[in-house]
Parts: sequence; structure tokens; C-alpha cells
Amino acid sequence: MNRVFRRSARAYQQLSVGGVIYVCVLYSSRAIGSEAGLLSGVGRTTQYYSFSKFLCELLNQAVHMSNPIMKGAAIQTELSAVAVLDGKTVLITGANTGIGKETALDMAKRGARVIMACRDVEKGEEAAASIRAAYSKAQVEVRELDLADTCSIRAFAQQFLRDVNQLHILINNAGVMMCPYTKTIDGFEMHIGVNHLGHFLLTYLLIGQLKRSAPARIVVLSSLAHNFGWIRFHDLHSQGSYNSGLAYCQSKLANGLFARELARRLKDTNVTVNSVHPGTVNSDLTRHSTLMTIFFTVFSMFLKTPREGAQTSIYCAVAEELHSISGKHFSDCAPAFVAPQGRSEETARRLWDVSCELLGIEWD
Repeated sequence: MNRVFRRSARAYQQLSVGGVIYVCVLYSSRAIGSEAGLLSGVGRTTQYYSFSKFLCELLNQAVHMSNPIMKGAAIQTELSAVAVLDGKTVLITGANTGIGKETALDMAKRGARVIMACRDVEKGEEAAASIRAAYSKAQVEVRELDLADTCSIRAFAQQFLRDVNQLHILINNAGVMMCPYTKTIDGFEMHIGVNHLGHFLLTYLLIGQLKRSAPARIVVLSSLAHNFGWIRFHDLHSQGSYNSGLAYCQSKLANGLFARELARRLKDTNVTVNSVHPGTVNSDLTRHSTLMTIFFTVFSMFLKTPREGAQTSIYCAVAEELHSISGKHFSDCAPAFVAPQGRSEETARRLWDVSCELLGIEWD
């Protein structure tokens, strides 16, 4: 599978502006700070190391190539894949907008049957209609799934297993970002509840079908923000104190740890699991943060479009060279840096056990 990379020195200068914006937003939400380091037992040295790696990766992000000002001055990662998915079934959460919608469109164009799992069915149907308009042969269907409600997740999985015989690709794409303090139906803090626990339960309920459909793949959407995340086991649901930025970073770290631990447990099953950083994407994920929305609007030319942001998810889902690769983290269709706290086997296993306990399941 071919990937086209175009690089220039000017891109680094331009993208450094984007890096400053992102870091400023994190600081404004106090997602970076000594408190987080102390709570996790990770020292300042590790924080600074992760911070430097964060900037280095951010400087290598693709930019909005459709903007004529940026053409020829950017780092571009363009996935040119020939993989055909005829006869394959793909399930994508949060497929009604942004990266999820673009991923669904790509999978449909490859011939897959695409199940769009969405909280808002009406918006999901609108997205499905636009996909059919773009590709008349698209096999897309919308099903209701609210990741903030374990009853909804269980009902979705039960109906899915009744109606669908195979599942070849599961893309855990849906997520919330920097929302005000709220709890899920089951009393979980919203970020950890939706981004991590909701997908943890969904994957648990569908893992049997994935194994039976092997070779199969699971793609978990994480983020560069995992660099600033720490799993606060003593206050996982932020009941003692709450910060939206820190809660988001914790959930993205949890996504990465889940992918690594699940990959370890699925060794030799022919089901692979990899996590993805889609890039800094201009989408509605920032809707809960006024400051970030303003920054993303003003500096939109420096951001990836949803289509560009979907490329790494697509790559991990279809790339032939990744058929046996599992437990890795990708960005711009290439292996990416993982912060030290994201590589901790002890933390990953502890999070696994805590997640099972919170959800009332046994998953060995």
C-alpha cells in the first residue's frame, strides 16, 4: 500500500503555530500541571519528555491541504489503498459526523457493509443519506447506540448479534471532549464513561463474533492528548475535583492502554488491535470548549479536514502490511510515539480490572 509524503521546512514553521495553539488550550484548561504528575507518580522529567515528544509529533501533523495558501508547504499523508472489502462487515461508532462519517464513506466505497452506530439516529440517517448520495452502491445502515448508557450498549450488541453474522472491522471512533462535568446514566464521569468504558463494554460484547470472523481488526481512536493523561485510580470519575481537559486526556490514555492490553490478550487469535491519533482535526468535537472552538476557527487552515483525519483509521483497518501488527499506536499512517504512562503494562492491567469491576463483567 502506497503512502505519499510531501515535506518542507516551511511546514514546520507553520505547524508550530498550531502546536502553540493546542498547548495554550491545554494550559487554559489546566490539563498540564504538577498536580497531574503528582497524582500519577510521574515526575516532572517525564512530563517534560512527553511534552517535547508531543510538540515533535504535532509538528509532523498534516495540514488543511485544500486551502490554497498551504499547498506545497505542508506535510501531507495521503493514503492510496487498493484494499477491497466486498463481503466484509464494518462497525463504526460515532459515524454520523467528522472522522467517523468520512471513515464510513471510505469503507462503503471499498464494498463493505457499514453499520453506523450513532447516539442520534436522525443525524445518523442524514449522514447515511449523504454517503449514499456520494456513492450510490453504498451499503450503510444506522443503528442506535448511546455509549453513555450501558443498557443501550447491551441492547445494541444483542440486536447486532441477532442480525449480523460476521464482524470483520470494529472502529471505536465516537468520543466526547472537554464537556462540562456530567455523568453517564450509570454514574460514570462522561469522558471516561463514553470514551473508554462504553467502548470497553461494546468490544467485550462483540469480541466473540470478531474472533469467529477472523481475520478481524479493532481500531481504537486515541489522541496525542494521552501524553498529558494519568489514570487517577483514586478518583477515576473526578468526584473530588474536575477539570475537563485533564478528564479528556485521562480518557485518551485509557483508550491507548485498553488497545495495548486487549492486543496482548488476543495474541494468536488473528484479531488485531491498534490505537490511532487522527491528528488535530477541524471538527465539532470542540463544541464544549468556547476557547478551543475560537482557536480552531481562526487557525482552521492549519488543521486537518475530517477526511484527512480519517486516513490513519482507514490505514489501520485495511492496510495489508498490518495484517499481523497488533498493540501499536499510529499517526499519519505510521507508527507513533507513546508516552511512558501509555506503555505501562501494570497500569494497563489495573485499568482492565477496574473497568471490568465497574461494568460488572468478567473478561479474562
